Amino acid sequence: MNRFPLWKNLLIFCVIALGALYTLPNFFGQSPAVQISSLGTTPPVGPEVQNQVEQALKVAQLAETRASLDGVGLRVRFADTDTQLKARDIIDHVLNPEGQPQHYVVALNLVPNSPSWLSEIGALPMYLGLDLSGGVHFLLQVDQQAALTKRLEGDGAEVRSELQDKQIYYDGLSRDGERLVLHFHDGASLSSAQQVLESIHHDMNLKAEGGDLVLSLKPETRTAIQDQAVKQNILALRNRVNELGAKEPIIQQQGADRIIVQLPGVQDTAKAKDIIGRTASLEIHLVDEDHPNPISVTQMPPPGDFLVLDRQGIPVFVRKAVVLSGDVITDAGAGFDSQSNRPTVNISMDAKGARIIRQVSRDNLKKRMAILLLEKSKTEAISVATIQDELGARFQITGLQSSKEANDLALLLRAGALAAPMDFLEERTVGPSLGAENIARGFHSTWIGFAAIAVFMVVYYALFGTISVVALAVNVLLLVGLLSLLQATLTLPGMAAIALTVGMAIDANVLINERIREELRNGNSPGAAIHAGYDRAFGTILDSNVTTGIAGLALFAFGSGPVKGFAVVLVLGILTSMFSSVLVSRALINLIYGRRRKIDHLSIGM
Repeated sequence: MNRFPLWKNLLIFCVIALGALYTLPNFFGQSPAVQISSLGTTPPVGPEVQNQVEQALKVAQLAETRASLDGVGLRVRFADTDTQLKARDIIDHVLNPEGQPQHYVVALNLVPNSPSWLSEIGALPMYLGLDLSGGVHFLLQVDQQAALTKRLEGDGAEVRSELQDKQIYYDGLSRDGERLVLHFHDGASLSSAQQVLESIHHDMNLKAEGGDLVLSLKPETRTAIQDQAVKQNILALRNRVNELGAKEPIIQQQGADRIIVQLPGVQDTAKAKDIIGRTASLEIHLVDEDHPNPISVTQMPPPGDFLVLDRQGIPVFVRKAVVLSGDVITDAGAGFDSQSNRPTVNISMDAKGARIIRQVSRDNLKKRMAILLLEKSKTEAISVATIQDELGARFQITGLQSSKEANDLALLLRAGALAAPMDFLEERTVGPSLGAENIARGFHSTWIGFAAIAVFMVVYYALFGTISVVALAVNVLLLVGLLSLLQATLTLPGMAAIALTVGMAIDANVLINERIREELRNGNSPGAAIHAGYDRAFGTILDSNVTTGIAGLALFAFGSGPVKGFAVVLVLGILTSMFSSVLVSRALINLIYGRRRKIDHLSIGM
C-alpha cells in the first residue's frame, strides 16, 4: 500500500540527481575578466592572439587564472578587479596600437568559473540580471528628424531616376526642410511629372506651386518612418551588444522615441557606449572615370568627389552622389561564387532599389561602381568593380577575404545599420560589488526563511517534519537547476519569488501532515492513515497551486521586465513544489514505513 515501484523510485532519484548537476555551476561564482573579440572584418580571435595576449601579460608580470577561447572570442580571467583593469590597458595597447585602425574589442566583463566539463554537458549557471551581477544601463533617444531627412534624400534620388527614365526634363531639385521642390520651365513638363510621380509615390502629397512641384510626406508616412527608425535601431543594437558578451541583455522601446539598453555583467561603460553608438550603412557610388586615380591619399579630390581606398589599398576618386543606400536591401546572405569558390554576399533589393540599380548600370556599362561600408567617420570600399552587365534586384558582392568576413558583412547589411543617430540621455553603472551585496542579501533572506520553517516543522511534526524539510530542500534544488537549464535570468524580484515558493511549498506538506493526523484521530491504522492522507490532500494541493499558477501566468502575460521575471520563477516553483511535496516526501515516507509489517506509531508530533 505504501510502496512505490522500483521504476518510480529510480525516476525520482534521477530527477533529483539531474537537478543537483544543473544547480552545481551556480556555486562556482564569477571572475573579473577581459574579453577580446574581433571587430568588423578582422579575422576571428584565435590561438595566435591568445599567445600574443599571454606573452604581453607575462612581460607585465600580471597573472591570469585562466584564458579560454569560445564562440564570443578570448576570455582572460583574473583574481581581482585591480589586475583586470591593468590587464585591459595592456591588452588594448598590444592589439590596437595607437595611431592604427582598431581591430579588436577589448572589454571588461564578468564570466562564470564553472569547470569546462560542466559546460560541455550544457550545465551552465543562471544568467544574473543587472541588479545582481552589475552592469550598465543606458537610455537613448532616437533622432527621428534625421530618419525623415534620410528618407527624403532617398526619395530625391528616386525622383531624379524616375523623371530621367520617362524623359521628363526639369530645371532642378532642391530640399526645403521636409519638402522636395522640383523646378520646371514650363507647365506641360510639370503636369507630366505630377502624373508620373502621383502614380508611384502614394505615400507623398504632391502640390503645384507656381512653376514648382512640391512633394511632402503624408502624416501617416511620417509616423511610420519614425516608428520604423526606432524598431530598426533596436534590431541593430541587439546585434551590436553581442560583441560585449552580455548575457540576456534588455533592449526595449520606451515611449515614442527612446530605447532602454541594460547590459548585465558588462563593467566597461566607455566600451559599451562605443559599441552601441556604432553605425554601419552601405552605400553604392559611381567611380569618377573622368579623372585618373589619385597618386596618393593626400591628393585633393575634384569638386563633387571624395577619396576612398579599395581592398588593395589603392586610392580611388568616387562621386559624392549616392546611387543607392542600404535601406533598399531586403536580404543579405553569405555564400560562395560558383566559379571561383570565393566567399560572396548575395544581396536582394526591393522594387525601388532594383529600378534604380537597373537604370544606373544600364547607363554606365564598362564603368566602375564602388560599394562602400560607412561606420562612424570611417569609409571602407568593400568592392570596386566594373559593371559588366545590367544589374537587377539581386547581385553579388565579391572580393571578400574569408567566409567570416562575408557573414559579418551580411549581418551588417541585414540589421547592422542604425536608421537614425541616437543621443545618450542617461547612463548608469551598477558595480559588481553592489550586485554581490544584493545576491548576499537575497540568499540570506531565503535561507533565514528556510531555517525558520525547518525549525518549526521539525519541532511540530517530528520525523514527518524532517522529511518535509528534506522535500523543501529538494524543491529549491530543482527550481535552481531548472532555471539554470532554461538559462533564465535571475533578478531581485526572481529571488523574492524563490522565497515565496519556499513558503508556498511547505504549505503542501502541512496539508499532508494534518490530513494524516486527522486519519489517525479517526481510528485508521498508521499505514492506512499515510495512504489516505496523501491521496485526500492531493486535490486540495492541486487546486491551490493551479489558482496560484493562473495568477503567475497572468503576471507573465500582462507584465513586463521585473514582473515577468517574478512570474517565471513563481510558475516554475509551483511545478517543482508539486513534485517535491507529493512525490519526494511520499517516497521517503515509503522507504521508512512502507516495508514494516506492523507500524505501532507514526512520528508526526502531538
